[in-house]
Amino acid sequence: MSQFHIAVIVGSLRKDSFNRQLATALARLAPADFHLTQLRLDDLPLYNQDDDGQQAAPVLRLKSEIQAAQGLLFVTPEYNRSIPGVLKNAIDHASRPYGQNAWAGKPAGVLGVSVGAIGTALAQQHLRNILAYLDAPTLGAPEAFIQAKEGLFDADGQVGQASRAFLQGWMDRYVAWVKKHA
Repeated sequence: MSQFHIAVIVGSLRKDSFNRQLATALARLAPADFHLTQLRLDDLPLYNQDDDGQQAAPVLRLKSEIQAAQGLLFVTPEYNRSIPGVLKNAIDHASRPYGQNAWAGKPAGVLGVSVGAIGTALAQQHLRNILAYLDAPTLGAPEAFIQAKEGLFDADGQVGQASRAFLQGWMDRYVAWVKKHA
């Protein structure tokens, strides 16, 4: 396979979120044969099992984008020691109806950034548990619990010098993970 399409799921709707900035900056660290695309979550209705028989157009679009990808990249904030509701909503939609799980078999990477000292460690653990159930093989190490502080991003929105080597190493491991499972 000469081109890898990666579905990037940012667990925040905030326009200027640190996690959206991180997802954008990470795309610049990916090799030329990896194309990272942030998926839209803001138009998904709240998940309701009654709608499984006739999923809304935004849900079908999301599932189609996931199915077309060779890998998944989750970049999530931590809200109240867990994943944001918008992320859980997207996960539930794309895993339903039963037997039509779009996440299954897709190699995943998980990371996130927060102003807190432990970054998004607990949200990532919850997300890893969910992805294990959904049969999405998830990169275990290196873990990336990133604290948002001065210098994380440079003036151009790229990863700052102090974090570049670590995040490039993370991206290199993620790329190898996706290729292993492709």
